[in-house]
Amino acid sequence: MEEVAPTQRRYQTGPSLAQPPTALLEVEACEDIRVKTGIREFDRILGGGIVPGSVILVGGEPGIGKSTLLLQASNRLSSQQDTTVLYVSGEESLRQTKLRAERLGPTSRKLLIVSEANLEQIMAHIKDLSPQLVVIDSIQIVYKPDLESAPGSVSQLRESAGELTYLAKTTGIPIVLVGHVTKEGSIAGPRVLEHMVDTVLYFEGEKYQNYRVLRAVKNRFGATNEIGVFEMTEAGLLEVANPSQIFLAERSVGNPGSMVVPILEGTRPILVEVQALVSPANFGVPQRRAMGIDYNRVSLLLAVLEKRVGAAMGKYDVFVNIAGGIKVEEPATDLGLCIACASSFKEIPARPGDVAVGEVGLGGEVRAVAHAKARIAEAKRLGFSRCIIGKSNLKNLAADAEIEIVACATVDEALDAALSS
Repeated sequence: MEEVAPTQRRYQTGPSLAQPPTALLEVEACEDIRVKTGIREFDRILGGGIVPGSVILVGGEPGIGKSTLLLQASNRLSSQQDTTVLYVSGEESLRQTKLRAERLGPTSRKLLIVSEANLEQIMAHIKDLSPQLVVIDSIQIVYKPDLESAPGSVSQLRESAGELTYLAKTTGIPIVLVGHVTKEGSIAGPRVLEHMVDTVLYFEGEKYQNYRVLRAVKNRFGATNEIGVFEMTEAGLLEVANPSQIFLAERSVGNPGSMVVPILEGTRPILVEVQALVSPANFGVPQRRAMGIDYNRVSLLLAVLEKRVGAAMGKYDVFVNIAGGIKVEEPATDLGLCIACASSFKEIPARPGDVAVGEVGLGGEVRAVAHAKARIAEAKRLGFSRCIIGKSNLKNLAADAEIEIVACATVDEALDAALSS
């Protein structure tokens, strides 16, 4: 492979970099003026809007809605602020992009589309137009002509992302990169790609269902693990202002094996339904399946129920699901999962107005969770009358006449409280 001549190297030392070291105390701190896209859920995930000069990586499975959301955001931004937005479509022709745009609504005259994969041509367009936002769909298609490797290879991805990041930082133009994902669900290409950008967003949800979850797994300018919920319709992605109500809309009250848990996604509390089905195993080895929650966590909690509570589930199949297609990672769902499994095992439904939140230890103890007040407030707002929580959380909670707080030290106590008539 030929080496790039020094005059062609992308990282030239410019005036902005030729500065002497400065004492940190002398640096003026100011809040960046963020660019509002007009889609509130998208802006909230980013921390209030797009920071000038930032680079955002959006990943997700094919057909999940990445291009749809970014085309909507680009169109709304250019129309509301009367500013130029450049949308680079490397995978679709201009006619294909136009067909999608017509389905989403009126198109702004300031939204410029180009079908290009050559990095040099893309950068030339950005420098000529100086748009307020650039969307590149997708980074795996972009190639640098002086590299012999094919588009999508490690060297092409690293070099292309590096040049675009350098351009964003030196010009102040924010750039959004769309990334494909592998079978394992991670963004394809070198891991360094996620380290180079400022923000990494992942689309979650089943593409055959209506609801999508956009999650921030990295954000230098806002909270991580913040989520936004969208509904896929014929007119594009619509914001869901009240995710808790959506996730609980089809809940069947009074059935065994169901428990509502107030989880925390970033700064937002959301109520989700934990479902469990415990049935006798038809074969020698019982099955264990988990959807939306870590399988190893489920196995651990089943062992706690068997050892500490006496629920002999060794000859039973256990299936656990988080309704609505959302993925839950925090251990605060432990207590609700234990109650749901015990409810299905004993065929006793939990009280309809109950929610449960708490981490469960191997000794069967219920541990405290963070931001208990916000979780309880969300449960109260949606009409729940009782919250089962760890005893350690009780000292930080004030008495509330609208919702009863049941503090439990062990899983056994929590099961007695939840499954009693």
